[in-house]
Amino acid sequence: MSMAAELDYPIEGLEALRRKVREHSDKWQDREGNLIMILHSIQNAEGYVPRDMAMELARILEISLARIYEVITFYNYFRLVPPGEHDVMVCTGTACYLKGGANILKEVENRLGVKAGLTTEDRKYHLETVRCIGCCGMSPAMVVDGKTFGRLRTNDVEETLAVKEKAK
Repeated sequence: MSMAAELDYPIEGLEALRRKVREHSDKWQDREGNLIMILHSIQNAEGYVPRDMAMELARILEISLARIYEVITFYNYFRLVPPGEHDVMVCTGTACYLKGGANILKEVENRLGVKAGLTTEDRKYHLETVRCIGCCGMSPAMVVDGKTFGRLRTNDVEETLAVKEKAK
């Protein structure tokens, strides 16, 4: 199967994709450790590493797609899904869990209409779970766009998410 057929691109779309990936890879092509730097460049531009760009990068660097995904999935920095306008992280560490963190997560999932690890269809919110945010004394807690909210109850979730919308 050809690359264009595999990616389901018309030929002109494939050429645009190749140019885009080349812009990221050319700067680092002949340097040791180039894969991570190229992936950083792609993510900085796109907000995540799209599969089609990873496939094209594998072709350009003459490495397997599996090698690229080994790197992407090893480092927490890299994303495989598009980011949201707002990042929501719900703590699932022991203290938060014992004080109702699972209920907070369920409420956030219900409010946003997505499961943890996904981005809302309108790309407004990206929801993640984290093992600990270092605020055990404020458990259960969550972080929205870098701001920590603690001692949450399920009825606080709507207001906490709305605060971020109003702040825009």
